[in-house]
Amino acid sequence: PQPLRQGNDRTTGRFWTGTSRHHSPASMISQIFLLSPRGDSILHRDYRGELDRATCEVFFKNVKFYQGKHQEAPPIFNIDGVNYMYMKKNGIFFVLTTIKNISPSLAMEFLLRITKVFKDYCGIFSEESIRSNFLLLYELLDEIMDNGCIQGTSSDTLKSYIFNEPVVVEKKKMKFQLPKFNPKTTSSDATNKPISFKHSKNGGRDEIFVDIFERISITFNSKGNLLHSAIDGTIQMKSYLSGNPDLKLALNEELTIGKGSSRGSFGVVEIDDCNFHECVRLDDFESQRIISFTPPDGEFVVMNYRITGDFRVPFRIFPFFELSSPYKIELIVKIRADIPENNSGTNIVVQFPVPKTTSSVSSTTGIGVTGQTTEYDSKKKNVTWKIKKMGGGTEHTLRTKIVLTKAHTSNVRKEIGPVSLQFEIPLFNPSNLQVRYLRIMPNSSGQTANNPYRWVRYVTKSQSYVCRL
Repeated sequence: PQPLRQGNDRTTGRFWTGTSRHHSPASMISQIFLLSPRGDSILHRDYRGELDRATCEVFFKNVKFYQGKHQEAPPIFNIDGVNYMYMKKNGIFFVLTTIKNISPSLAMEFLLRITKVFKDYCGIFSEESIRSNFLLLYELLDEIMDNGCIQGTSSDTLKSYIFNEPVVVEKKKMKFQLPKFNPKTTSSDATNKPISFKHSKNGGRDEIFVDIFERISITFNSKGNLLHSAIDGTIQMKSYLSGNPDLKLALNEELTIGKGSSRGSFGVVEIDDCNFHECVRLDDFESQRIISFTPPDGEFVVMNYRITGDFRVPFRIFPFFELSSPYKIELIVKIRADIPENNSGTNIVVQFPVPKTTSSVSSTTGIGVTGQTTEYDSKKKNVTWKIKKMGGGTEHTLRTKIVLTKAHTSNVRKEIGPVSLQFEIPLFNPSNLQVRYLRIMPNSSGQTANNPYRWVRYVTKSQSYVCRL
């Protein structure tokens, strides 16, 4: 029989006694370990003593050569009765093992939460940072889980139980540094500080970061016409304000919630639905579109929203298909940036598959074009076109000639495509959702943070951006 165990339930504040805390055996996790890209064990915590340490070697062998083939394993797989579930972050493998039939979605969400907690407490997330803070991270793992059962993954709640201080590891900088011309901007690395800095005397200035991330899903037909469009948006924050003051975040006054509620009014931002963090108070949201809250420690999502109406798509894709001979196909892909001229898309990647009977592929991007590369993967039968930067109002064209080993049939168009596009656009959001102001309220004694800095960033990324052929 297991000995009685005692502790304090930090969720309800009640004292508990027993062999378990009414957790289902099916939710128990046996091990958690972190592996480097080389397979070295960085952290390893065994919670139940059901499995030996050889699971690390078994996992790394199978994740690289799954089922004896040179291919990467799926996020969840079973070897000899042991369930392996993993997530890869910055080259680091986060792995949990269990012999129970636990919920896969619960396990993957738990791994994602652990990566966020580690980043909150270490600042940056890298192998060097993990090795430098292994005592702190082991302490976090012991508080997050007990006997294989999840206790809590809130950075704000965990701070009362963590006593080790983080070892700050600075991100490696480039030898060439651009001069800082605009004092009203800051580097994106400014959020790479441990949350403990806000409670320390030497933690630096009071500042708060607001990120508006929008991920776009678009589907075009073969003529370049729009078939489906959607935006999944997130307002994310990270606070380094001393004293945890109340905040008021004001959004567009002309903001409506509910599809069809604006009836096509000019200048109105219409979102289909939204949800908020548990700390948010919505007393003034209906009347003034103001969100009030006390920010918890760590990075957190204030609001999620979704838009499926008409909006200005940032990129248009126009494919042109030509059958020059029975053994040759020519595909022309034109991309047009329909964004303001003062904005630019970066890290643009265009990909499309070619027929399995392809023997060779040649691609050209035009005379005098710089900052573009093309690559053909003969094993995966896939063409990749990379564009480093693309300004608003510009167009680029890729001409690809495909040679086949067999004469093509009438179904050859189905074997090519779809054309997928990946990109990132800073300082731009197609929904036009804007932060009017971020107000820091005084505390009970009437004092406010000392000259706080407020940073707001807008970033748009592709989620599923495809054009059918």
